[in-house]
Amino acid sequence: MMNWLWAGMILAGIIWGMFHGTLAEVTDGAIASAGEAVTLCITMLGIMSFWTGILEIGSRSGVIEAMVKKMRPVLKFLFPRLPMDHPAAESIATNMIANMLGMGWAATPAGLKAMEELAKLEEERGNPAYVSPDDKRRKDRGRESLKTKDMQTPVLAKSVRERVASNEMCTFLILNISSLQLIPVNMIAYRQQYGSMNPAGIIAPAIAATLVSTAVAVIYCKIMDRKGRVRHF
Repeated sequence: MMNWLWAGMILAGIIWGMFHGTLAEVTDGAIASAGEAVTLCITMLGIMSFWTGILEIGSRSGVIEAMVKKMRPVLKFLFPRLPMDHPAAESIATNMIANMLGMGWAATPAGLKAMEELAKLEEERGNPAYVSPDDKRRKDRGRESLKTKDMQTPVLAKSVRERVASNEMCTFLILNISSLQLIPVNMIAYRQQYGSMNPAGIIAPAIAATLVSTAVAVIYCKIMDRKGRVRHF
């Protein structure tokens, strides 16, 4: 979808330039923007490498682990069914810390690891909506049986269900999207790159906006989690 969107925007710009006699300006703008994009990528690569390194140093020195322990009450409130000694808890906490410090790119590996661990947790719980890679052959056999309309085994229909996100996965994803940011490092870097007189002036509005978004996300997740519990009960 994004490929079609960008292709349409580029095509629209070219057609607009052709009809208004500004095709040369469009070409010059494309070339200049390409060079500017490379410069911006190099700048952001340096920032990303710096903060990822800081995060790795904090992890090896035990600072991240200490912060994770301090965050356990928060994690217990947000993820009441998640065991605090599970590897997913540490990955979630690391992701949240990185996001709060505005290190979105550094938070991505921890976020992916958290989702992977949460998937393993669902398999450990025996969630029928989760089919592990080892069960793929059984899942395929179940589909073939359903195609032949052999419905003598009611469990079969249950075994072929596709994966669905667990409550913990949904909560983590929503919180990750709406994450509170105390220091929007990436935004400050963008503003500085484009010549802002006060790059750090975005800090107060960013804290206010992300605080509201995070509060709404937490309320929504708790409401949906409670509805899910009532439905299962």
